Amino acid sequence: MILKIMYHELYKWSHWKYFSLSVLLLVVVQRVYQEIQFMPCPVITSHKFIYVCMYSSLWFVRHYSPSQARHGIGRSVVSGLKWANEKYERFLQRRFPRFYALYHTFMRGFRLLFQDGKKVRRIVVCMLSEKTDYQNLHYRDMEKIRQVRRDLIKAIPLVILSIPPFANYMVFILMYLYPRQLLIRHFWTPQQLVEFQGVYHTQRAQHHWAIVKGLESTSTSVQDSRLKSRLMELCSKVRSGVHPVVSDVHAVRTLFSGPPLGIRKMYADQTRHLCPLLFLTPRLPAFWIRRRLKSHALELMQLDRAIVRLGVHQLNDAELREACYTRGLNPDRLSPGQCREWLTQWLQFSTHLKESETSLYLHCMVLLTVNYTKQPRH
Repeated sequence: MILKIMYHELYKWSHWKYFSLSVLLLVVVQRVYQEIQFMPCPVITSHKFIYVCMYSSLWFVRHYSPSQARHGIGRSVVSGLKWANEKYERFLQRRFPRFYALYHTFMRGFRLLFQDGKKVRRIVVCMLSEKTDYQNLHYRDMEKIRQVRRDLIKAIPLVILSIPPFANYMVFILMYLYPRQLLIRHFWTPQQLVEFQGVYHTQRAQHHWAIVKGLESTSTSVQDSRLKSRLMELCSKVRSGVHPVVSDVHAVRTLFSGPPLGIRKMYADQTRHLCPLLFLTPRLPAFWIRRRLKSHALELMQLDRAIVRLGVHQLNDAELREACYTRGLNPDRLSPGQCREWLTQWLQFSTHLKESETSLYLHCMVLLTVNYTKQPRH
C-alpha cells in the first residue's frame, strides 16, 4: 500500500518541471521495494520501513560513487526518465489529445533547439581550433549559424516577457494564441511551417511593385541615357510579366554601386520597402536600416559562394526550397527541378557581384523572382 501511494505521488510529480527529482526518487523507491521483498518478516513496521529507506539511501550513494558513476547512474537515470516520460505521454494522449499534440510539438522543438545548439557549439569550436574564417566554412555550417542566430534574436522578447514573477503563465497563453509572432520554427508543426512561410512571403510580396515603381522613379535622375533606357526596359519587362535573364541585370549593375541606387545613396522609402524582403523591421532610422540591409546582403552573398563551392546538385530538396525562400522566391508550387534551375541562375548572377553592389543583390530578390513561374521566359 505504501509503495502504491509513493508511486502515485511520484507519477503526479512527473510533470516536465520535476523530471530529474522524480527519476531519482523512483530509483530509491525501486531499491526499497527490492529490500522489502527479501526481508524475512512478512509485516513491515514503520521502524523497519525507515531502516530500509536509510539503508537504501546509503546503498544509492555507495553504488553511485564517482568511480562507478558512469556505469550505473547513466543507465538508471535514462531508463527512469524514459519510463516516466512514456507514461506521462500515454496519459496525455489518452485524456487530453489536443494538449498532447501541443505538448509533443513543444518537446520536439526543445529537442531540435538543443541539437542545433550543440551543432553550433561544435562549429564554433572547430573555427577557433582550426582558425577558420566564417566565409570559408561549409555551406551547411554557415546556414546553421545564420538560422540559430535569427532564432535567438526572435526569442529575446519572449524571454524578457517571462522575467517578471508569474509572467510565465501569461507567456504560455500568448505562445498558444500567437505562435507565428512569438515562437521560433522549432516549435511549429509541419502544417504551421508551410502556412507561416506562406504568410511571410505574402507580406514581402506586398512590397514588390513598390520597389519596381521606386526603380522607375529613380531612373529619371540617371544621367547616362544608355543606362537609363536599359533600366526602364528592365522595369517594363518585370511589369509586363516577363522573367528577365541575368544579362539584363548585369547591364545596369553600375547604377547600384553609387548614386542614385547605391545602398548608401537610395531614398529612405526605397530602403524601407526592401526590409520585408529579408524579414527586417522598417521602423528604424534610415542609417540603421542601410547598415542592416548591407550586412544581411553580404551574409547571403557569402552563402551563395559557399553553395558554389559545395555544388547545387549536393543540396537535398528541403535545402533547395529553403535556399530559394531565403532569396525571395516562394517554392510552394515549384518542383525540385525548378528550384534547382532558379538557384543556378541566381548563383550565376550573385557570384559576380562586388561588396559595393549589395543594393543590386537586394533589388534582384524582386526582379529575378516575381515572374519566375510565369510564361513566357526570355
